[in-house]
Amino acid sequence: MKVVTFGELMVRLQPFNYERFVQANSLEFTFGGGEANVAVSLANYGLDAAFVTKLPAHAIGQAAVNSLRRYGVDTSMITRGGDRVGIYYNEKGASQRGSVCIYDRANSAIQLAQPSDFDWDKIFEGVDWFHFTGITPALGENVVEICREACKAAKAHGVKISCDLNYRGKLWTREQARAAMTDLCQYVDVCISNEEDAKDVFGIEAEATDIYGGKLNAEGYKSVAKQLADKFHFEKVAITLRESHSAFDNGWSAMLYDVASNEYCFSKKYDLHIIDRVGGGDSFGGGLIYSLLTGKTTQEAVEFAVAASALKHSIEGDYNMMTVSEVEKLAGGDGSGRIQR
Repeated sequence: MKVVTFGELMVRLQPFNYERFVQANSLEFTFGGGEANVAVSLANYGLDAAFVTKLPAHAIGQAAVNSLRRYGVDTSMITRGGDRVGIYYNEKGASQRGSVCIYDRANSAIQLAQPSDFDWDKIFEGVDWFHFTGITPALGENVVEICREACKAAKAHGVKISCDLNYRGKLWTREQARAAMTDLCQYVDVCISNEEDAKDVFGIEAEATDIYGGKLNAEGYKSVAKQLADKFHFEKVAITLRESHSAFDNGWSAMLYDVASNEYCFSKKYDLHIIDRVGGGDSFGGGLIYSLLTGKTTQEAVEFAVAASALKHSIEGDYNMMTVSEVEKLAGGDGSGRIQR
């Protein structure tokens, strides 16, 4: 099975441990980005995973490429050019203090990329699945067009398409997001969202649910999933459910709606004590794609995806470095992570 993901790979700069930006004397240098994170997960699960982007030919661009090669991601279709690798600064939250993310990605190589930079017909030869997120078209109208061409080519090659809505208010307005994602979602087969993104992008929300107060309403999420599926004719809709108690402690679960069978499957809930939240949603996406490609049932798929994501919250950095057996062990257990004897 071969999967292609498309997006921006950025430098991640982060103070040591839980220091604030204003007190830090040094910053840790790593790489990350939504679709690249998904590709790393899939490569670690043994699938043929390729990441497509545009990166400069200089040493920092090469370091970004090498960070993916380390985990077995196919980087052969990355276009080289431009001058900048995008940057994001991440300050980890603690207790009642939330995390802070600051973008410095204007004029990055991918933001300035043009449709002619990518030969999608060649890229999709022999490919089974294509994944992108709402973060990528938020980079500009030129990147919206690149995503549109990618989706059209994927459809022409019979490739399944998944999209994580991933609304980022720091990159575009709700109105811009709604216009672009309404266009792009007509090509999508599997939609991944959460309660906030469905509301921000499409104005669809669950009733009687407080997204900040930790109250979840199962019937409300069924409604959200069905509204999304009805609007765009998705085959499946996944909704992640996060209950935030503090920066460290979250409840984490998800629902997967299969349209053909009219089946709504809710996963078990994990009580997380978070080491690193960044990439949590991407690890869910990677787990879901793997599950659907390998023939898992709707219930098995959502359980695997949530377990994969729960484990990612324990790992520093953007990338999820778990194996299939490790994820399946947690998914099949009681959710505590304790060794069952």
